Amino acid sequence: MQEKPAAQDSVPPMAMWLGYAGLLPQLVAVGLVMYGGDWKWIALAASYAYAALIFSFLGGVWWGQVLQSSQASRWWYAVAIMPSLIGLALFLPWTFGADWPGPSLLWLGIAIVLSPLVDRRLGLGGVEWMKLRWRLSVGLGGLSLVLALLALEGG
Repeated sequence: MQEKPAAQDSVPPMAMWLGYAGLLPQLVAVGLVMYGGDWKWIALAASYAYAALIFSFLGGVWWGQVLQSSQASRWWYAVAIMPSLIGLALFLPWTFGADWPGPSLLWLGIAIVLSPLVDRRLGLGGVEWMKLRWRLSVGLGGLSLVLALLALEGG
């Protein structure tokens, strides 16, 4: 689904700084979970919420790109709404008293790590943008996976 003109290959410094700053909430959450005490479960819940919000935001970006394309298939609209639906579905176990947030953070982390594959398929950004997307996705997804493992092993 590539019909847009080639994207500029550089990433504005502000986008880079803000992107990397977006990893700070998960880093703080890892520290708080490792510290333990009353902050552990607050940090786990907040880290899940943050990762789910970012994943949903990525779906919004995909939705915007699909809307701009005259060649978009119906399949791409479904792909664009999946992050929000996945985030909601992974939250539901907590509402029913099931084991949470470890398994949910695990699946959410994996989805975030793999999300640049959708960007690549949609033809978003140039080489430098995709490098940043991979770094940020592996960073946020990886930190979410660390939090999942800490939650599953009891922190």
